[in-house]
Amino acid sequence: MKRDMVEAILAMSEYNRFSKGIFGWVGFRTKWLPYENRERAAGETKWSFWKLLRYALDGIINFSQAPLNIASWMGTFMTIVSFAAIVFIVLRKLIFGDPVAGWASTICIVVFIGGIQLMILGIIGKYLSKTYLEVKNRPHFIISDSNFNDVKKIG
Repeated sequence: MKRDMVEAILAMSEYNRFSKGIFGWVGFRTKWLPYENRERAAGETKWSFWKLLRYALDGIINFSQAPLNIASWMGTFMTIVSFAAIVFIVLRKLIFGDPVAGWASTICIVVFIGGIQLMILGIIGKYLSKTYLEVKNRPHFIISDSNFNDVKKIG
C-alpha cells in the first residue's frame, strides 16, 4: 500500500472495520501478486471455521445490502404465492363446491401474513441500512491526486 491509500483508510472513522472490504472500497489502483501458498513452518492458525464464517458474515453485512433485498423479495414472493393459493381455494369452493380442508386455508393465511411481515421487515431494514451508512460517515469520494497547491499559488 502506498501512503495515500493508508491515509485514506485511516481517515475513515468506522468502528467495525472489515479490512478486505475497506481496501477495495477506497478505490486505489490494485495489483495482485501471484504466490504459492505453503504450509506453516511453526504453530497453528488461530482462525477456526466459525471465526472465518463470522468474518465472512461481517463482510457481507458491512459491505452489502443483498440480505435485505433477499428478505424483501422473498416476502413479496411469499405474499403473492399465498394470495394466489387463497384465491384458488375460494374459487374451487365457489365453482366446484369442493370442500377444502381447513388446514390448507389456514396455512395460506399464515404464509400470507408471514410474507407481508418479511416484506415489511426488509423495507425497515433498508431504511436502517441507509441510516447505518450515513452514521459511518464515509467520504463520498476520495481524491487521489489534485493540483490544489497550484491553484492556491495562482489565486
